[in-house]
Amino acid sequence: MAKNRSQFICQTCGAVSTRWQGKCDACNEWNTLVEENASTGIGAAPAARSVRKGTPVQLVPLSGSIEEAPRIACGIDEFDRVTGGGFVHGSALLVGGDPGIGKSTLLMQAAAALARKGHSVIYVSGEEAVAQIRLRARRLNAVESNVGLAAETSVENILATLDQGPAPTLLIIDSIQTLWTELAESAPGTVTQVRASAQAMIRYAKKSGACVVLVGHVTKEGQIAGPRVVEHMVDAVLYFEGEGGHHFRILRTVKNRFGATDEIGVFEMSDKGLREVANPSELFLGERNSSSPGAAVFAGMEGTRPVLVEIQALVAQSTLGTPRRAVVGWDSARLSMVLAVLEAHCGVRFAQHDVYLNVAGGYRISEPAADMAVAAALVSSLSGRALSADSIYFGEISLSGAARPVAHSGSRLKEGEKLGFKRAHIPKGSLEGQKTGLAAAEYRDLAELVAAIAAGQSDER
Repeated sequence: MAKNRSQFICQTCGAVSTRWQGKCDACNEWNTLVEENASTGIGAAPAARSVRKGTPVQLVPLSGSIEEAPRIACGIDEFDRVTGGGFVHGSALLVGGDPGIGKSTLLMQAAAALARKGHSVIYVSGEEAVAQIRLRARRLNAVESNVGLAAETSVENILATLDQGPAPTLLIIDSIQTLWTELAESAPGTVTQVRASAQAMIRYAKKSGACVVLVGHVTKEGQIAGPRVVEHMVDAVLYFEGEGGHHFRILRTVKNRFGATDEIGVFEMSDKGLREVANPSELFLGERNSSSPGAAVFAGMEGTRPVLVEIQALVAQSTLGTPRRAVVGWDSARLSMVLAVLEAHCGVRFAQHDVYLNVAGGYRISEPAADMAVAAALVSSLSGRALSADSIYFGEISLSGAARPVAHSGSRLKEGEKLGFKRAHIPKGSLEGQKTGLAAAEYRDLAELVAAIAAGQSDER
C-alpha cells in the first residue's frame, strides 16, 4: 500500500515545501504553510492518478473569420463601463475587495437588473443563508423571481444543480474561498481548494456559455487571497475599492480580455444600496474650500473618463531633525522627486518644513500628469497664497525642471470647462490641435509656474 505523502503549501503565494517551517522561503510571510495530502487529487504524483489516453482535438486555421463577442449589458452603466460594455457569454470574472466594501450588494443589484431584462440568474452563496440573502435583496429593492438562490459550498453539488436545467445567463459564486471539491483533500479556503474550485467553475462557463462571476476575499495587503494563478485563469479581474470613512466606492479593472484595463466605475453607498455616480468630478470637488492655500485642482484621466480631483498640501515648519513627508493617495517617491526639483531648479526650500500631501475624497492617483498640480499646491501652501478657485492644473515634470505635455489634454480641458472652470495651467505645447474655451497659461518649465504663483499673477497669464 502506498504511503500517504504530505506537502506544505503557502496560503499566500502557493509555494510548496516538503516540511513545515515558520516562514515561507518564497514570499517571506510567517505562519502561512498548511499541510495538505499530495497522494491524491490536485498535485498528486503521476502514479497516483489513473492515466487515460487523450482525445485528439480539431485544428483550425489562424486566418479564419471572427465574430464580435456578444455582450449582455446589465443596465448599470458604471458596471457596464468597467466590464467593457457588459458580460460576455462563457467568460469568467473575479471580483475582489475588502470585507464589507459592497461586493455582494453590487452583484445583487446587477443580478436583479439582468433579471428585469428577462435573463436567468443564479446566485450561489457560501457565506449566507437563503433567508439572509432575501433580506438584503428586499432592502435593495432587488427582489426578482427570475433569480435562483442557493446556499451551497460543494462544487459537485453546484454543478449537479446547474446540469438539471438550461444554463443561466449569469452565475454568481460568493465567494470562491468558501467552495470545496472532492478532488482536493484539504480544507476549504486553502490554495489547493481555491485553485481546483475555480478551475471547475471556469470549465463550466466555457462549456455552457454562462458568464460566471467569482467573488474573492483580499489579504491585508489588498491582493485577492489564494494563488495568483486564479487571476491568470479568469478573463477579467475587478477590484472594488473604497475607504471606510468615505461614502463612495470605485470599481476598477486590472485585467480584461474583452476591454480596456484602465476603466473605473464610481458608486455611492447608501442605505438603499449602491447608486451610480455619473459625474465623479462633482463628487471629489463637492466640499472643497477655495479660499485656503495649498489646494489645487488636478485634471486626471481614468481610462477614457476625465476626473477632476482636489490635491491638498500642507507645508509647516518642522521641529524635528528630519522633517516628515506624509502622502495619502499619491506615490511618496514621486513627491520626493517633485520636492527635489523645486529645491534644485526653483530655489524653493523644504529642508526645514514638514510636508503633508492628500488627495481629497480618498481618491488615488497613479499617473505622472499630477506633477504640476502637486507642485502648485506645495508652493501655494509654503507661500500662503491661495490659488484661483477656477483653475485646473496638469502636466508632467522632468528632473531638469521642464514641463512636459501629457496625453488626452483635450478631454481634460473639456471636463474642466464643463464644470465651470475658467483657466488651465498646462505645459507648453499641450494645446496643439486642441480647441478649448478655457484661458490657458502655458509654461516651459516649473520655474515659470513657481514665479507666477509667488507673484500672485498665475491667474492673469
